[in-house]
Amino acid sequence: MPVNCPTRRAACAIVALGFGTVPKVKLAVSICMLALAVASTAVGCGSSDSTASKTPGPTAPYISTPPPAGAPGPTVAAPAVEAEPCDVNLTAPEIARAVSALPRDPRSNQGWSPEPLAGNYNECAPLSVVIVKANTNAENPNTRAVMFHLGRFIPTGVPDTYGFNGIDNAVTTGDTVALRYSNGASVLDSVVRFRWNGNGVELIGNTG
Repeated sequence: MPVNCPTRRAACAIVALGFGTVPKVKLAVSICMLALAVASTAVGCGSSDSTASKTPGPTAPYISTPPPAGAPGPTVAAPAVEAEPCDVNLTAPEIARAVSALPRDPRSNQGWSPEPLAGNYNECAPLSVVIVKANTNAENPNTRAVMFHLGRFIPTGVPDTYGFNGIDNAVTTGDTVALRYSNGASVLDSVVRFRWNGNGVELIGNTG
């Protein structure tokens, strides 16, 4: 409630309120100011516009909604896996380069397909090989073996390898390849072994 400070004419009102005789208006004004301060404090504490009422309450925590059960997760592409140098790799670029350098097939006068029929090419073996066929639509195209030393094509000094159409892995080692010739009848299969002797390729025996 508002409190009015006394003037000269209002000094007697303070006397009527029980403050006693106030001979001087100045003292009456001081008493009024003290009363005003007390009243203001009481009004401030009881006001509805308090600091506590202005302080916002705690907000509800954010909770993310989990995806429904069975929903597929984000797709993560698997990194491409490259062949290790010492793995068998029949798609190595060196194979295509070697095949393109071969003389034409003497039977059909055609070049050779760069896609091997069989092989064990790798860059770590002293001797590895791939089998390719003539690039022709003939029913029984000619075949031959192409040999490599430490992944590099051996262009010369290789015995005749025409007619071989497979590899016998059971007797093939790091420096020796066993080439198989088959005409479709297993009883007529023959296997011939070739070895890297440190300087070149040599034929070391027929096992069939």
